[in-house]
Amino acid sequence: MPFVNIKITKEGVTKEQKERLIRGVTDLLVDVLNKNPATTVVVIEEVETDNWGIGGESVTTRRQSGR
Repeated sequence: MPFVNIKITKEGVTKEQKERLIRGVTDLLVDVLNKNPATTVVVIEEVETDNWGIGGESVTTRRQSGR
């Protein structure tokens, strides 16, 4: 049973976009690894930009500074 965890910053991703991600990842596992879509689990976690760090600073800070 494949388990895929997608982590993205919480910035207005729509329900439809999440549905497309779930379907696309499931289809990819079926196509590439011949996995059963009925037992494929996809979880999307949305993380606040204050809680996501890159290069020693939060995404919020990086975006405010124009990086």
